Amino acid sequence: LYRVPNAPLRLQPRDRPGFGGWLRALGRQAIDGRMWRAVANFAITAVLGFVVLRLFWALLWSMIIAFAPLTSAETIVGPFGGGQIPVSWAPVIGILGALASAAGIIGLALLARTLALAIVARAREVELTERVRASTAQREGAVRAADVERTRIERDLHDGVQPRLVSVGMTLGLAQQKIDTDPDAAKELISEAHTSTKAAITELRQLARGIHASVLDDRGLDAALSALASRSPIPVQLDVRMDPSTGSGTQGGGAGTQGYGSGTQGGGAGASRPGRDAEAAVYFSIAESLTNAAKHSRASEARVTVRLREGNVLWARVEDNGMGGAQVIPGGGLDGIANRILAAGGTFRLDSPQGGPTSLEVNVPCAS
Repeated sequence: LYRVPNAPLRLQPRDRPGFGGWLRALGRQAIDGRMWRAVANFAITAVLGFVVLRLFWALLWSMIIAFAPLTSAETIVGPFGGGQIPVSWAPVIGILGALASAAGIIGLALLARTLALAIVARAREVELTERVRASTAQREGAVRAADVERTRIERDLHDGVQPRLVSVGMTLGLAQQKIDTDPDAAKELISEAHTSTKAAITELRQLARGIHASVLDDRGLDAALSALASRSPIPVQLDVRMDPSTGSGTQGGGAGTQGYGSGTQGGGAGASRPGRDAEAAVYFSIAESLTNAAKHSRASEARVTVRLREGNVLWARVEDNGMGGAQVIPGGGLDGIANRILAAGGTFRLDSPQGGPTSLEVNVPCAS
């Protein structure tokens, strides 16, 4: 009505299935300040609207009683109720009543506009402030995530590939010195360098996969997570459903000394893929979580659950049966997950009591 560019109110989406998820969504809705400001504005407008209707009736009645002398009546009811007034005074009272009613209607309309803008426009300012704060937090999270990722790459190169390549160079140098005097020893050194070179190539491939998973772009999150689960040192049970209406997806995967059979559950054909940024954030969060579980948790198995929920939100949960006690340490893997999810505009929750189990949940909005 007043052309205020305010975003429409929407019901809070459920972040968990079932009745419990509905109660949590209802609780978040109950603490939404914008909703209560809208309710307050509606209540005030309703009261003012009732008064305006009375004034409008008084305006019509004032116009009628202004012509009372043309009738045969001796008295008539005033425009605002009360006792009878003489017909001789009716024109003056009718004109004054009409002016007063019109002024009251205009004044209440201006008052309603002022109150509505004070309530709703303030909500708009709060919303814009929150957006600025969220954008600032996302930018800071992206910077921190990039810094953590750069540190990880430097560490992996310095601790893994670089020493191996230096060893290859030294081995080839020794082989070069012995190739004339001791050909058999030179051949063994060259074979050792060849083996180390293949190992270095494997480490570089894994490092590149940690930076960018090409299968994620080519075949989507489901296939990328299946490949990730097959490479995991601990068995992984994978449950991915990328269609919120049919619950389609893939269940299976696993690697190590024992695994889980893979299979297809539901018909996922035709389901729209989430945004690339959301897929990448969830994929690398799951990859880092499984790496931490394999390195630190002493877990014997893990479970990964991924859902594309209503409201176009990508939700993932990683659980392991390890010893727990995981904490977000600045510069660590969990800190990298938190920063990456924050940079994507999502939320991150870690539950890891001493003695386990450990569970990590992420929610990432998908690009519309």
